Amino acid sequence: MRLPGFFLSGVNRRVACYVAVVMSSATDAVIAANRFGLGAKPGELLALASAARDALDVQLHGPVQQPAANLQSSAQIVTAIADARRQQRQARQAGAAPDVVAAALNLGKVLRPLYVADCVARLQLAVTSERSFIERLVHFWSNHFAVSVDKLQVLGLAGAMEREAIRPHVLGNFAQMLQAVEQHPAMLVYLDNIASMGPQSIAAQRLRRRANARVPGLNENLGREILELHTLGVDGGYSQQDVTTLAAMITGWSVEGGDGVLADGETGRFRFREALHEPGTKTLLGRAYRQDGIEQGQRALRDLALHPRTAHHLATKLVRHFVGDEPPPSLVQHVAAAYLKADGDLTATYRALLARHEVWEPQLSKFKTPADYIHSVWRALALPVADTARALAPFDQLGQRMFAPGSPAGWPDVSAGWDGSSALLKRIELVHGVAQRTASRFDALALADASLGSNLTSATRTAIARAQDGVQGMTLLFSSPEFMRR
Repeated sequence: MRLPGFFLSGVNRRVACYVAVVMSSATDAVIAANRFGLGAKPGELLALASAARDALDVQLHGPVQQPAANLQSSAQIVTAIADARRQQRQARQAGAAPDVVAAALNLGKVLRPLYVADCVARLQLAVTSERSFIERLVHFWSNHFAVSVDKLQVLGLAGAMEREAIRPHVLGNFAQMLQAVEQHPAMLVYLDNIASMGPQSIAAQRLRRRANARVPGLNENLGREILELHTLGVDGGYSQQDVTTLAAMITGWSVEGGDGVLADGETGRFRFREALHEPGTKTLLGRAYRQDGIEQGQRALRDLALHPRTAHHLATKLVRHFVGDEPPPSLVQHVAAAYLKADGDLTATYRALLARHEVWEPQLSKFKTPADYIHSVWRALALPVADTARALAPFDQLGQRMFAPGSPAGWPDVSAGWDGSSALLKRIELVHGVAQRTASRFDALALADASLGSNLTSATRTAIARAQDGVQGMTLLFSSPEFMRR
């Protein structure tokens, strides 16, 4: 029986539409897992194929998972530091030999195990999480509010700050995250705010009455980075006077027992020290803030969080992180407007980003950072994470040691920071070693389909198929442009 031509054309149109929907769904799945997540785990692309965009929205519901429950709090860590200092003072007072006194304050020995435990737990969660979009957001904000363990006292505190100040607020309001971070011991210690003293504060006046007393004075580090990095941005329209003013507004923001003195409350908790606070009404960005103790600085942070310049700065960074090194201005404006309309609600901001068609275009516009790359390799292979410092060696090998960006500006989030020839060779060396240990358990082509899906090009498929053995096939997969990018 011959079917009418109009019937056949209708069938062809329906088949074509079906194929287009299937291809679009497959592309969305890859984008959801690789651009917004930390890489596809085995079976993840299939699970996402039916409704990848909805699956990302689902991840924005519910409490944010914490790493291992046995990690120490910042209060416990600061207490450990205070105990080490106390032992050193006691050794010195007892007339101990200089080497004994020095050994009593071996902070590296005290803090390094805490650092390793935090980093291992973070890696384990990144590799196994079913909500890797949330993990990427946690890592994004942790880098936005960067502290670096290059400063020894921060070695044990950096991971605690991510757990205590970033994770609880990553789906909440930016103003609350901002305050939690700026009052966290890691940030206060890293940027020296615990040593900041208002020139006209009660403590400064007392010190001036003492013979030969040194008045510490105002430290502008934290005030400057709040404006330059955390809120308005480097071109945010603030002046040096605004930096000085904000630094004065947050004098007295300190840590209980963090300066080595006996604590009146629980060691390691945030404490406002009224005696260190610079008194008086202050004007920041043209707005007056009356003298109101701790509330003066907190009100300033709330206003900064909702400033249009902050909205633009945060939107630019989010779009750069998820979409491309050169953020499209229209997309930045859209995300910034959504942020302001939602009064800084971050979940609403993420949804505004996800709703735009530009973010679902299939081009591989972002080069993976070393951390992104390691996470995606480990997830693709479902590799177990050793519960020792050995698990962190790949981050050192590729030049992105956890919580060690080296400056408050954080790690670079553009290709130019990571795609040099030497860096690429190190990645190939890393995955070749991984392939040597694991190739016998995998089929490289099947692994390529499971991890890259529709991103897998015919050129890479052919190269893997022609590999002389599984080790070479896996090395080619993980060294391919489509695996290096997201």
